[in-house]
Amino acid sequence: QVRLVESGGGSVQAGGSLRLSCAASGHFADNKCMGWFRQAPGKEREGVNYIYIGSQPESKDSVDSVKGRFTISQENFGNTVYLQMSGLKPEDTGMYYCAALIDGGTFCRNAYCCRLMMARSESNYWGQGTQVTVSS
Repeated sequence: QVRLVESGGGSVQAGGSLRLSCAASGHFADNKCMGWFRQAPGKEREGVNYIYIGSQPESKDSVDSVKGRFTISQENFGNTVYLQMSGLKPEDTGMYYCAALIDGGTFCRNAYCCRLMMARSESNYWGQGTQVTVSS
């Protein structure tokens, strides 16, 4: 079982920055897929940034809406995963969740694969979420 705990959310003005952290504990396979998702009020949860950590070189992927503004990183083989957010916009407002692919070690060797495999909510472990609010 894997436990994920997010922190670092808050309220900022448009153009500001925040760094989210995700502390991961529990048993992981040698290859790991982790990611950040968000859910705005009245909308479905969407993936934002992904990272592959394991036997192949680390790789990252992100959705177009955050490219150049959000960066995912990790320490200690994914025991801590960060989401550095800059140039925040009001449309970035939402609950942000850290996720880890339950079976990442079996299939994925890059972040694009992680992105595809993590698209199904039931494929992931989830944290409790941290709120990000961006005012205009």
